[in-house]
Amino acid sequence: MVQGQQFRQSFRVTDKVYNGFIQISGDNNPLHTNEAFAMSKGFRGRVMHGNILNCFVSFFIGECLPIKNVIIHAQSIKYALPVYLDDELEFVAEIEGYYESVHTYEFKFYFKNADGKKVAKGEVQIGVI
Repeated sequence: MVQGQQFRQSFRVTDKVYNGFIQISGDNNPLHTNEAFAMSKGFRGRVMHGNILNCFVSFFIGECLPIKNVIIHAQSIKYALPVYLDDELEFVAEIEGYYESVHTYEFKFYFKNADGKKVAKGEVQIGVI
């Protein structure tokens, strides 16, 4: 893996993903679980939990990279637009740098929806173990 290398992965927020996240997190906030409540706040439906995107980042690091001996050291994400059930998201990550002395890669990433709009962006730092 080299600086500037890009990776792409598609994700879909399915019922299974949504319900699984609620089950493991216990987050039943009405913005995420009550259609009428979410619409009364100006959204077009239930807003998916932002941390579902963090789960997708974890999947990318653990399952999509060509090396498996890695661990996440730090991760940050900023949400720009809501994500809804059944949204198709494109995840794009780029290696910003590799620091050989500490065996660490830094990635910048973003998610965009089917309309091509960025819904979130962030950074993740991983260590090679």
